[in-house]
Amino acid sequence: MIVREINLYHVQMPMLEPWVTAYGSQDMIESLFVNLKFDEAQGWGECAPAPLPLYNTEYTKGAFHVAHDVLAPRLIGRTISSPDNIAGLFEGLKGHEFTKSAFETAVWDAYAKTLEEPLWSLIGGTNPSIMVGADIPVLASTDALIDRIAEAIDQGFPRVKLKFNRQCTPDMIEKVRNTYPDLVMHIDCNSGFTLDDMDMFQRLDHFNLKMIEQPLAYDDLIDHAELQKALQTPICLDESITSAQRAAKAIQIKACQWINIKTSRVGGLTNAIAIHDLCQQNDVPVWVGGMLESAVGQAPSMALATKDNVGYPCDIFPSSRFFEDDFSAPDITLSQNGRITAPDRPGCGFSPKMDKLHKHSVATARIA
Repeated sequence: MIVREINLYHVQMPMLEPWVTAYGSQDMIESLFVNLKFDEAQGWGECAPAPLPLYNTEYTKGAFHVAHDVLAPRLIGRTISSPDNIAGLFEGLKGHEFTKSAFETAVWDAYAKTLEEPLWSLIGGTNPSIMVGADIPVLASTDALIDRIAEAIDQGFPRVKLKFNRQCTPDMIEKVRNTYPDLVMHIDCNSGFTLDDMDMFQRLDHFNLKMIEQPLAYDDLIDHAELQKALQTPICLDESITSAQRAAKAIQIKACQWINIKTSRVGGLTNAIAIHDLCQQNDVPVWVGGMLESAVGQAPSMALATKDNVGYPCDIFPSSRFFEDDFSAPDITLSQNGRITAPDRPGCGFSPKMDKLHKHSVATARIA
């Protein structure tokens, strides 16, 4: 497959409600869409780093620049026989995993289409029926949080994830636990705390949380290992895991008991599969996260979530959860309570609605 044309779209999509986390509040999602055209097929990829470098060092405007000035010139006109070739074409380029992932997953989409096979099946997935959970942002009050959890339970979600920042308290979690004693839940700290907060974490240790996700700095492993030693509650690493090498080090020093895999955070589906397989070999369970992408961006995550070592309901969301009208078609819908079915269409199974893509684009580029 020869890369004949590359199209880039920096888009902004208003959200139905602000998404409040430990690193701030977002009222829109900014995404980079990458379209690669080959003679045989075309592929789509998407990444959605934050509008500012708050989740990690990447942000969408920067991703568009790197895509246009650095990555696209390395791909245009090149022959790609499989997605494994991408790592070699990007060799020597440090970081920018989100941006790389948008290109890499676009190659996966086109490659699977040429083979006329669904992406999840191509990568060795075994169960297209994916358990998913409900994620709840930081809300104004504990009562509002309890009401939102009740809605999630009524909708049949098997677990809830609560965003947790410095305005949140162990008392809030205690009230939730007393209200829902059997609820499977965990908190996501988005790297908002330090070891100075040990007393708070030890209080949280009493509330039967399934895990505490990324409590400490986004690039840390060492302090997480110290915190894990002090807690019964498992720590799950998210932002800290950017490669299979980082995952191996985290496992070696016992920095966590779970790993969240986001295809965009680790540079694409190939690296995500490598982390999944490494964790499986070391008896460390994983689950699949997301960045509130459209269906195009969530599709590689759906494929990954069909693999054997995924042991917890994933962050893959119905299209109606965050947006009035998703960028992509068809919509992602709940196939039954708390489950989403990976598509049986060739490739990733989703493509953008071009009218919406153009309407919401703040920058575009064509490289040919």
